[in-house]
Amino acid sequence: MRREAGAERGRREKARRLPVGGGILDGMTTLKARLQDDLTTAIKARDELRSSTLRLTLSAIQKEEVAGKAARELSDAEVEKVIAREAKKRREAADAFEQGGRNDSAERERAEGEVLADYLPKQLTDDELEQLVAAAVAEAKGAGAEGPKAMGAVMKIVNPKVAGRAEGGRVAAVVKKLLAG
Repeated sequence: MRREAGAERGRREKARRLPVGGGILDGMTTLKARLQDDLTTAIKARDELRSSTLRLTLSAIQKEEVAGKAARELSDAEVEKVIAREAKKRREAADAFEQGGRNDSAERERAEGEVLADYLPKQLTDDELEQLVAAAVAEAKGAGAEGPKAMGAVMKIVNPKVAGRAEGGRVAAVVKKLLAG
């Protein structure tokens, strides 16, 4: 009798600790959940590079969620922006390490950037980017903007179309090239 009462009490305590209506991933965005699942897989596979990269990325996402006045859940688009920012940090760090003569650290940063690239949309090729910018330049010229001063107008048109598939610096360089020529 005593044993049954103790077992029943244990079950009730466990039920009280479990979240109601589901598991850990409830309420998470699909991209964040995918990162979490991949982290678990990487840890189980003892993939140190992938697991450390995903941990840092999830940490950055969490930091972004609690930034501001109130904690909130990020949308997939916002999570994608955080991942893109982390990937850019890796590229810049790799360049800095290479300039400093630390090729081993540069390789590690590049490898981390490749891990993050799996979670980002496919980047536009130079030809695709140039076509989008050319269409935007034509649209801006139709609205009366011409020459280098039209850069702002063209960027306003191009940025929503490019959205995460090309870096801003790359887009700006193509816009300048097409407006000058």
